[in-house]
Amino acid sequence: MLTELRTKSQITIPKEIVIKLGLSEGDKLDIYENDGIICIMPVTVYPKKYVESLRNEVEQIKSNMKDGNQPTFSNIDALFEKLEKN
Repeated sequence: MLTELRTKSQITIPKEIVIKLGLSEGDKLDIYENDGIICIMPVTVYPKKYVESLRNEVEQIKSNMKDGNQPTFSNIDALFEKLEKN
């Protein structure tokens, strides 16, 4: 699909692509150059505190796994049963 560079270096992403990728006004896009090709990738931006809390949770899980304290489940139903009890 052909588009043109407009005032203030703006372009329009064709509607077909917007629909196919499920993009909406306000979505964040990472734009970078790779070997002469302009690449545009949708991204999700999370607050630093949220990312840090996830990082801490993953580190705790790793530690529990190392110590043999991380619960395991034989199937997905057993996992959901445990989650529903909490």
